[in-house]
Amino acid sequence: MNKKTKIALIIVIVLFIAGMAFYPKIKAFISADDTSAPVSVSGGGRGRTILNVNAQVLKYENLNEVIRVKGLLIPDEEVDLSFETSGKITEIHFKEGSNVKKGQLLAKVNDKPLQAELLKLEAQVPLAEDRVYRQKALLAKDAVSQEAYESVNTELEKLKADIELVKTRIAQTELRAPFDGVIGLRQVSEGTYASPTIIISRLTRITPLKIEFSVNESQVNNVKPGTPLTFTFDNDLNKYQATVYAVESNLDRQTLTLKARALYSNPGGRLKPGLSTNIEIKLQEIKNTLVIPSLSTVAEMGRDIAYVYKDGKAHQVAVKKGMRTASSIQILNGLNVGDTLLVTGVMQLRDGLPVMIDNFIENE
Repeated sequence: MNKKTKIALIIVIVLFIAGMAFYPKIKAFISADDTSAPVSVSGGGRGRTILNVNAQVLKYENLNEVIRVKGLLIPDEEVDLSFETSGKITEIHFKEGSNVKKGQLLAKVNDKPLQAELLKLEAQVPLAEDRVYRQKALLAKDAVSQEAYESVNTELEKLKADIELVKTRIAQTELRAPFDGVIGLRQVSEGTYASPTIIISRLTRITPLKIEFSVNESQVNNVKPGTPLTFTFDNDLNKYQATVYAVESNLDRQTLTLKARALYSNPGGRLKPGLSTNIEIKLQEIKNTLVIPSLSTVAEMGRDIAYVYKDGKAHQVAVKKGMRTASSIQILNGLNVGDTLLVTGVMQLRDGLPVMIDNFIENE
């Protein structure tokens, strides 16, 4: 080790020893300047911190027991339109996005070969009928056998059946609306070769609309045909009314939920299928009762307790709970109208603890 290194090492050791000697005085100086200690009040020889809380002055209000679920608007009826037969599309008779009536002709494929076959068969009918007439007259005179008469009569019936078959095939070349509704965008043009697998367009009936939703297994007995409900949308201030018309026969094995559907008249077709909805089903309403936030009570030693404000301190009271909702609890006993209920910091509160109210929360 050279001379410079020895000198540097000695200086470091000296500085370390000096720091250890002056550390208690430096710590005391820093502590004397610390002003971040919590505010305390003297009482009974010991300090207690004042807790800042929010409060609510209790008054009577109405409490609704409500089921809240998400739902989806679906069409009353919807079908993809396609031809029953194959052929070149020769006519399209609908306007995209328009209303159509049941039975209205929407499109047609080429039927000229079938029309020609129909004319050929129909031209044979008079001759076949004349043969039957003559054979019947001869049979009456015992001039021909019963077998000969039945043979020409069978030929006539077969001809008529062939004519009906061709007419049925001609009808299959016509695409007609199966119900009243709104037709969607066209997927083909005239001249396209159509087949039963090619979608021409989609037909949807949106008046009325169905609302599909599910409830969990604890709520299944509260939803049945005839149950009224209210539904809303996130960007719409209006409230809409509907009625449950059908419920699934059993719960879904994977989700343990029961699917149900409600019907909404949808006047003017204002609402569109595919929208998600917020559904409320009111089960019961209790009027003029005390209601407090769920988080303002705690369970302690088998009791439900809350805290009220009096003379600058928190006072513990035992309460008896009634009906519950997602955010509120009905109080049957222990609190009174006009009490100042402490609603925040409940887990830190103790009986007789000094508190300071920052804000008063209005009853919802």
